[in-house]
Amino acid sequence: MTAETVVHLTVHGRVQGVGYRAFVEHEAKKRGLAGWVRNCVDGTVESVIAGDATVVEDMIAACRRGPLAARVDAIDRAQAPASALNDRRAGQAFSVLPTI
Repeated sequence: MTAETVVHLTVHGRVQGVGYRAFVEHEAKKRGLAGWVRNCVDGTVESVIAGDATVVEDMIAACRRGPLAARVDAIDRAQAPASALNDRRAGQAFSVLPTI
């Protein structure tokens, strides 16, 4: 059994206006992961993803691919505290949040 992990991702490229947040939400829910995703005013997409370490790694690989119309240039990754999940909407395992 692998450990639970929480990561913060910042995705760079053409990732806004192409369905990237919906893609991340769908892929996370499909994998049973917790967290959130949102657009940032600088054109990046920010996400916190939590779950089994192996599944999180698989999710990050999916984020590198993105939806068909997206172009992912880079992903900045950092470990995140469990408290980073507190930004989710109440009652949701994974949330799409407003732009910051």
